[in-house]
Amino acid sequence: DVDGLHPVNLGRLAQGLPALVPNTPAGGMELLRHYNISLAGKHAVVVGRSNIVGKPMALLLLQEHATVTVAHSRTPNLAAIVGSADVVAVAVGRAGIVTGAMLKPGAVVVDFGINEMGAGQVVGDVDYGSAAEVAGAITPVPGGTGPVTNMMLLRNVLHAARAQQL
Repeated sequence: DVDGLHPVNLGRLAQGLPALVPNTPAGGMELLRHYNISLAGKHAVVVGRSNIVGKPMALLLLQEHATVTVAHSRTPNLAAIVGSADVVAVAVGRAGIVTGAMLKPGAVVVDFGINEMGAGQVVGDVDYGSAAEVAGAITPVPGGTGPVTNMMLLRNVLHAARAQQL
C-alpha cells in the first residue's frame, strides 16, 4: 500500500506507530520541515476532513505537538476559525474557500487543493493572490505540494521494497 491509505496504515498512523504515511499529507509535512517551520505549541487548522488528506494531516500535525482544529466546507464561522490559526492546511476541493482576509498575519498556509477553472487554469483552495499578502509562507498551486507528494510516493515505494526484503 504505497499510497499509505490502507486501513492498517491509517490505524497505525492514528496510534503513532510506524506506517506508510499517505503521500499528500506527508508531502505537506515535509515542506514544513524543509523550511524549519516549528509546529510545537502552534494552533493548526486543517480545512478538510477526507481520509486521504484532511484526517491524516491532522494526525501528523498532532504528532508534531500542534494543537489541531479540523474544519470543513460546512463549518460555521470558518473565517474565525481559520483566523485563529498559526498554520492552515487546506484540502476541500473548492477554489478560494480560504482568502487572505481570513488569515492571521504571518500564518503559514499549505494549499493541497487542485481545481481546474477551464482554459487550462489550475488554482488551489486558497485565493493565492490575497493570501500571499498576509501569509508568512504559502505553497503555490500548481507547483507547491504536488511535486513533494510525488516524492513521498517514491519514498513509500522504497520503504515497501525494503520491508519485502526482510
